[in-house]
Amino acid sequence: MPLSILPLKSLETLATDRNESLLTNDLTKYQDILSSSYQGRRIAIIGAAGSIGSAVLTELLRYEPSEVVLFDLNENGLVEVVRELRSSNIYQKLPTIEAIPIGMGTIEFLRYFSEQPKFDIVFNMAALKHVRSEKNVYSLIRMLDTNCLFVSDLMERMAEHKGIKFFSVSSDKAVNPASLMGASKLAMERVMAISEIPYATARFANVAFSEGSLPHGFLRRLQKGQPLSAPNDILRYFISHEEAGQLCVLAAGTMDKGETLVPRLDPVRNTRRFDDIAARLLRAHGYEPVECYSEEEARASAAELIASGRWPCFFSASDTSGEKPYEEFYDETSQVEDERFEAVKVVSPPALSLEDRYAVERFLTYLRTAKNDPMQTVDDYAAELAHVVPGFRHIRTGRTLDQKM
Repeated sequence: MPLSILPLKSLETLATDRNESLLTNDLTKYQDILSSSYQGRRIAIIGAAGSIGSAVLTELLRYEPSEVVLFDLNENGLVEVVRELRSSNIYQKLPTIEAIPIGMGTIEFLRYFSEQPKFDIVFNMAALKHVRSEKNVYSLIRMLDTNCLFVSDLMERMAEHKGIKFFSVSSDKAVNPASLMGASKLAMERVMAISEIPYATARFANVAFSEGSLPHGFLRRLQKGQPLSAPNDILRYFISHEEAGQLCVLAAGTMDKGETLVPRLDPVRNTRRFDDIAARLLRAHGYEPVECYSEEEARASAAELIASGRWPCFFSASDTSGEKPYEEFYDETSQVEDERFEAVKVVSPPALSLEDRYAVERFLTYLRTAKNDPMQTVDDYAAELAHVVPGFRHIRTGRTLDQKM
């Protein structure tokens, strides 16, 4: 009999230890400003079929926009987003919703932004957000295109319209990045900073049990009767899907000068290890975790242990490229304002010199040409990133997440 998985809200609590959103009071305080920003507006969400994109949509609908256009290459995912909205009784009145299965950066995507009526606000939730995406030059090209080059192309096209605002999600891994993925997100922030379009961004923690995350992988292993595997030395912040959507909506609705919103979380009280979440998850479903000494032992003992109410787990030290043992939302050079909101802080964008701007433009030019040059390697891309992200030091161990359970 298939295992009955707990509802998402209950799962998220295992990682966040919260039953209510961090942002409730801030959303109430800025209700009028948010309504003014979104009510009756035409809004685009790029990457709308993903966990965070759909969470942003859910939050936006509370403010009654007039039209929302959803973009995502995942056609089936878009279909499900629309079906869920149409089948729900949460909203008495829905805006005009159009779901378009085209990808950011494509010719047809840029044509749409030139030929259709302008948007008031564009949310870019499309991202390659996993460190595993830098494992070779081919996936790295796609990551840098999505996280940097396509953002630049879109903002250039958006500049044809007046009165438009842009939001693009960043990452806590952009701070003192140890991975090419994190560095690409910091580069994206600098790409936005050289544009004339009003914009905002947010850096937030791991979204608990979001698609593609390690905790989400735990759920798949439970459903398939397979061992759980996780690092036992990595501390991470976690927020819920609702909090992630709210943070993005709060940032885009109240910020327009390149500010970054980050959650106000305590590094002691609000961090959790992945192996701890795995153990909590198992116990919540009636199983006792059993630590094994290797992946092979965990796989070999799965059937026998699970039949007896125990679950095989392999917890080990992290040894893959690009992994930081902790997370941070800003560094000592950041200008941080913490009085405006109760549950979030505002990080102001750094002032970019002419040399900084030149470095960003040079990097974008490199991205356009290097993808057609078979001589360009991961090391070459890392060296170019270092010009845009000063002090970037890529942690490379020669081992990737694809080599682990």
